[in-house]
Amino acid sequence: MNLCIDQGNSSTKIGLFNQEKFIGNLNYDEFGKKELSVLFSKFSFQNCILSSVAAVNQDLVMKLQSKIKNYIELTHETAIPIENKYSTPDTLGKDRLAAVVGAAYLKPEEDILVIDAGTAITYDFINASRQYLGGNIAPGLNMRLRSLHEFTYKLPEVEPKSESPLLGESTESAILSGALYGIVFEIDGYIDTLKIKYPQLSTFLTGGSTFYFDTKLKNAIFAERNLVLIGLNRILQYNVQK
Repeated sequence: MNLCIDQGNSSTKIGLFNQEKFIGNLNYDEFGKKELSVLFSKFSFQNCILSSVAAVNQDLVMKLQSKIKNYIELTHETAIPIENKYSTPDTLGKDRLAAVVGAAYLKPEEDILVIDAGTAITYDFINASRQYLGGNIAPGLNMRLRSLHEFTYKLPEVEPKSESPLLGESTESAILSGALYGIVFEIDGYIDTLKIKYPQLSTFLTGGSTFYFDTKLKNAIFAERNLVLIGLNRILQYNVQK
């Protein structure tokens, strides 16, 4: 079995795979040696990949290395099954890289836009020749709502919701609709523009805020919440099989 660990700023996502087959995922607010010991008591892992946007817990790494045959820590120097043409690969977010690898695995030989909607919204493009060409970073829904409150004198802070009228009927609904539909039109705009050059474009939507937007888009998308974990597993398999 393969163990894929995606360590973010506020939580850790765990992917369990039997080689390429996705078995399940787990989410932790805190993930350390204790939680790892529980996993080891339930599963027998031979391979592991760790991706972390924060400082790596060296005690956790040492335990992984002592228990697992093939341990990989994802960096910009890790071998990947695509060509990364980003001009500063050392600054590229590991989650962005893993997501495009996952998308290319699920839709081989296709032009793909990957949209990860979380605290920030990232847009990443990989072509049918498996070349990652780059992408953009924009504020997410919560960030837009909070900034309208913090950078103005009178606008209230509004909680995110998945439903709101197209045109706000109050100040609160105007704020929510402006942020929510601004993102919807932004996503559709990226898709429409890329389709001019890549008419057979496929689009993946992933991330914790996916449910705010997936049913409002005019363009067809593939919603895959585990895209980053699938990409991490593909990178792990690629290195183990080398």
